[in-house]
Amino acid sequence: MASERRVSVVIPVYNSEGSVGEVVRRLEAVLLPMTRAFEIILVNDGSRDNSWDVLQELARTKPFVRAFDLMRNFGQHNALLCGIRAARYEITLTLDDDLQNPPEESPLLIERLEQGFDVVWGTPSREQHGLFRDIASVFTKMAMQKAMGVDNARSVSPFRAFRTDLRKAFASYNSPYVSIDVLLSWGARRFSSVTVKHAPRTIGASNYSFRKLVSHALNMFTGFSTWPLRVASLTGFAFTAFGICVLLFVIIRYVIQGTPAPGFPFLASIIAIFSGAQLFAMGIIGEYLARMHFRMMEKPLYVVRTSVDPLQQEESERDAEVLAGTNP
Repeated sequence: MASERRVSVVIPVYNSEGSVGEVVRRLEAVLLPMTRAFEIILVNDGSRDNSWDVLQELARTKPFVRAFDLMRNFGQHNALLCGIRAARYEITLTLDDDLQNPPEESPLLIERLEQGFDVVWGTPSREQHGLFRDIASVFTKMAMQKAMGVDNARSVSPFRAFRTDLRKAFASYNSPYVSIDVLLSWGARRFSSVTVKHAPRTIGASNYSFRKLVSHALNMFTGFSTWPLRVASLTGFAFTAFGICVLLFVIIRYVIQGTPAPGFPFLASIIAIFSGAQLFAMGIIGEYLARMHFRMMEKPLYVVRTSVDPLQQEESERDAEVLAGTNP
């Protein structure tokens, strides 16, 4: 007998026409015996291949699939947010579209979530990425830990299960910079993780390069944390103390030896050091000002071009029947 649990699965799709159908098929086989009801929400994030055609066909042939097509590529986390806001059931499960997160591992996350946790990540036992990608991933998770303030934030993974009610904590969030895990931390403190398999990618290539991961980490630091500003403040304090020490050195040398410190090289070095510290602090402040600027522009998180959603179709048909009944 199927469990009473109801699950919404959200999958951002980008250039995955060859794998997304297999993801849905395997998820159906896993979720059908373990849930009372489930839905799979596929969000096409501006794919340049035929992914949207595949998603439309899946939504037309499988009643539990809902497909949304974004106007352009907004980014993985923005697409996830679109799907999370459309989720109907109590538990939300997210995973990638490339089959590196095996759908068969989903019950592990859901069962751990039901032990009293709010968010559960599926942490790979061994990631199947290259050296530079792994280094960038570590850097990103360090930034995530600073932004979230959660001890086990380094277990963060796109393979996650959480209680859908957590979205209430960020219902009014409208900044163009999105990190789902940071937003989830706004409404939860009971986090956990389970070790899952991480399969090598067999179809297509990863869209996350070393540069993109580092950029994402910087967005975490400056978009969701004041830690860089504190670093700038501490840097300013350290160089102020250093300047005082230099002044004392000059005075003591003059008092004891009767000669001043060496001239131009000494002065040029001090000016260069302090100028660098000032530019460093100004650069950090500039990053924050840029994010404030983009937020004030009210740039949209995502824009849905169209959707193939059985739920919306049912509601439209119901509304049409009501109107027909009131207007004979």
